Amino acid sequence: MFALSYVVEVNPSGAEPVLSRQQVWRGLEMQAKDALPFVPGMTRCDILERTGNQIPREVSFAGASRRKRVTLRARLQGHFERVSKDGFIENTIGDSERRLLLEFAFGLNVPDTKPGSEAERQKREGTHHGYVAAVDATLYRVRQAVSDKEIQTPTRPGRVAP
Repeated sequence: MFALSYVVEVNPSGAEPVLSRQQVWRGLEMQAKDALPFVPGMTRCDILERTGNQIPREVSFAGASRRKRVTLRARLQGHFERVSKDGFIENTIGDSERRLLLEFAFGLNVPDTKPGSEAERQKREGTHHGYVAAVDATLYRVRQAVSDKEIQTPTRPGRVAP
């Protein structure tokens, strides 16, 4: 299995609107329910059922259909696991030095590819670019949802949402 991770600052200089942790979490919940507006190239996302924090779904991406199980973890993380157990994706909200971060981690088994081989390296590089684009598209879609008032974060009087 090869693994990749990528961390992006949620609110880099000039980003508008500035997103709160709660708004990013709400966006990840929306993505879990319907990834089509968040993931370029995905052509189908069907929810099979929902039980508590588990959302089994079937998706089509790049011509391949897969079953995934999404687990939402307490306003911190969305974990997307292939039911076939050959890969996972995690989107984790974090912070560092008062900066809000979104970390993306990905693991994938590549059948018929020798670990550490040139073929695996090429697959990893191609996959990395696609998933970095997906993280950027996710934050773009969350900003759009906040601007369109699809996502609202209530604040207590006199308190700014973190």
